[in-house]
Amino acid sequence: MQFNSVDFMIFFPVVLAFYFVMPKKLRTIWLLIASYFFYMSWNAVYALLIGGSTLVTYVSGLLLSKLETSKGKKLVMVFCIVINLSILALFKYGNFFIDSMNQVLRHINVVAVPGRLNLLLPVGISFYTFQALGYIIDVYRGDVLVERNFIRYALFVSFFPQLVAGPIERSKNLLNQMRNIENIALFNARRIASGAIMMVWGYFMKMVIADRMSILVDTVFNDYRMYGSAELFLATTGFAIQIYCDFASYSIIALGAARIMGFELMENFNAPYFAQSIKEFWSRWHISLSTWFRDYLYIPLGGNRKGKVRKYLNLMIVFLVSGLWHGANFTFVVWGAIHGFFQVVSDCTRGFFIKLNERLKIKTDVFSFKLLRILVTFLMVSFAWIFFRSDSISDALRFIKRMFDRPTPWNFFNGEIYNLGLDRVEMNVLLISVVILLLVDLLKYLKNKTLDAFLFEQNIWFEWFVIIGLIVMIYVFGEYGPSFDAKQFIYFQF
Repeated sequence: MQFNSVDFMIFFPVVLAFYFVMPKKLRTIWLLIASYFFYMSWNAVYALLIGGSTLVTYVSGLLLSKLETSKGKKLVMVFCIVINLSILALFKYGNFFIDSMNQVLRHINVVAVPGRLNLLLPVGISFYTFQALGYIIDVYRGDVLVERNFIRYALFVSFFPQLVAGPIERSKNLLNQMRNIENIALFNARRIASGAIMMVWGYFMKMVIADRMSILVDTVFNDYRMYGSAELFLATTGFAIQIYCDFASYSIIALGAARIMGFELMENFNAPYFAQSIKEFWSRWHISLSTWFRDYLYIPLGGNRKGKVRKYLNLMIVFLVSGLWHGANFTFVVWGAIHGFFQVVSDCTRGFFIKLNERLKIKTDVFSFKLLRILVTFLMVSFAWIFFRSDSISDALRFIKRMFDRPTPWNFFNGEIYNLGLDRVEMNVLLISVVILLLVDLLKYLKNKTLDAFLFEQNIWFEWFVIIGLIVMIYVFGEYGPSFDAKQFIYFQF
């Protein structure tokens, strides 16, 4: 069941209707039933996997609270982590490991391993696995109290708004709110309106921008040998916008849906394409994952506490793992390696550029300098996205090579860009929508205000003008209907 489906448009109001009127003590049970129904709408069998992960981490948490020796606690934590990561590896990386092993064996003239695993990747397995593991590590560290109520803990792992594509919640935030679920004041008009505005904005990002941009991106990437630099550059920047709008829209809809029910999820995106460095980009992009890796992998590896060489090694490990987390393909690993390399080089050269700017008397606190840094960072991020989007490393390299081998800058002006799956009207709608996106992100970047907070400060006529305008654009220009193959959220596959 996708957020942009008719099923969800029926499911969510029904969940809300019962949630708002039922006795307080039944709220947790009702949301748990709704969450499992939501997840089972994809594949009922895989509810056993999330149930198994929930049971293992729940029991492990209880054992950690009862054991007194550090050795015993560590054994329980390691066992729990190994079990969960083994399940994740089997379903997500089983065939990847088999194929990689076979490639190596063929090179040394050894008989390959027969067959592949006939397993369907469970939706959201990477997200709920990391969320459950974050809880067990927090309990082990003593950062949170163990949860003894199984129903409440099961809801924490499976809470439907953020279940399949994040944000990856922390027990300190979401679980503590669920412990206080009976005290949530449900009928809070401002909170409900805020959540509804967030959902509308999320649908706009997904259905008007991301799904429309995907048509252009797919047209070029699927047949890149037919196009020149203009089309390839347009598709590259287009994919950067597509994946942002696709992924951020899910998180925003999730935050809005949760807020309507009285829960505050963590922010997952904060105007990432206004970042002035790769490091800043990762403090604004997929924040729940980047902070998860920081707290549960980078810092335990030693962080920056053991010298620069170890710091850079830890950074590369984290980004390689992050790339592999995104998918069972070496393209994702290379994507992660590129971001790790960017971070290492940036840190190594920071002092040099500071001195260079001082010597050349370059003003670093002015708009022009910041704009240049934003554009350079965006180009670096977009370059890495080529590997993320391509089917193979060789395709990505050929794509990049063709960007320089076949210059076609005139195609930006002769109408050729209207032959990339979108006609002139569709392309203009996309352009206007992207401008709206930039304005909303600029508001977040400069004023640190979300769209709902900004609208609440305005006169009522302006607030309703914007909201109704977005709804009309979704209805008129949204990509849906019997002739449109509704696009699944990209991060469902991760």
